[in-house]
Amino acid sequence: MENDEQKKGALDELMNTPDSTSEFDPQDIEKNKAFSILAYLGILCLLPLFLAKDSKFAKFHANQGLILFICEIIGVFIGFFPYIGWLDNIVGILCFILMIIIMIIMPILNIVNS
Repeated sequence: MENDEQKKGALDELMNTPDSTSEFDPQDIEKNKAFSILAYLGILCLLPLFLAKDSKFAKFHANQGLILFICEIIGVFIGFFPYIGWLDNIVGILCFILMIIIMIIMPILNIVNS
């Protein structure tokens, strides 16, 4: 029972991130929501960097998306190595599902709701 409470506390702590929306101009947010959403969709993370150069909001999400994209590339690269690759395939499926939910869907929902 105590272990479950520790896990829940750790998850709550992980998900309790500060709301930084107030750091951005509301007009900037409204104008660049679409670019910020695209930033979490693989290579499209580069679009806000080129098409919304003056937007702090779009750049913030483009940087987040770029980090995610680099991690995806590293994961694919590791999958090519024997003995590491099979482990990557097993664990990778679970990690991929979590990544989709936590690192792509949640930020997009936050952008849409901001």
